[in-house]
Amino acid sequence: MVLDAAWAVKWLNLCAEAMAEHRVELIELDRAIGDSDHGENMDRGFQAVVAKLGEGTPETPGAAMKLTAMTLMSKVGGAAGPLYGTAFLRAATSLGDSAEVDSGAWAEALAAARDGIVARGKAEPGDKTMVDAWTPAVDAARAAADGGSADILAVLMAAAEAAEAGAVATDPLVARKGRASYLGERSAGHRDPGAVSSALILRAAVGAAG
Repeated sequence: MVLDAAWAVKWLNLCAEAMAEHRVELIELDRAIGDSDHGENMDRGFQAVVAKLGEGTPETPGAAMKLTAMTLMSKVGGAAGPLYGTAFLRAATSLGDSAEVDSGAWAEALAAARDGIVARGKAEPGDKTMVDAWTPAVDAARAAADGGSADILAVLMAAAEAAEAGAVATDPLVARKGRASYLGERSAGHRDPGAVSSALILRAAVGAAG
């Protein structure tokens, strides 16, 4: 199995469904340590992505991700728009014009996305940000990819499960970046909303391939 443009479109539609379904949860998580707008922003951003996809089907996974990047950058406020926009843009660049993506290429696209988030937000693992979901996802995907020969669904699953565990692991952390860092020690005991939305995105990638 490979990932193609049809998979990418399905993935992005499932992302939109996930953001709508978890909108209130993300708002509540962000209310505790941020400014309460993450759920609203992510829902609005991915609904805009779905609308763009309705105007014409991208021919490659990379093209779908570039469209997503541009849309999120223009429609999502706060830090999430630039961070996710950069992530999708870096992933699109990594994939290039390939019509089909194997497990090795997907693992490297995830790494490119994570590196884009790090470059844009200057966060590191342990800072209680979305990087705490993306970094274990990248490590798990690379370990599972086995040079591109592994089953792509297994790689997608490994990344999603690692991201979900990474999001949970932000609970006890003290935030060192973003608005949450203003709370200092009081940020501990709350899950990072960006890590949660990242895990939702990577879980949707599994659903699109299932």
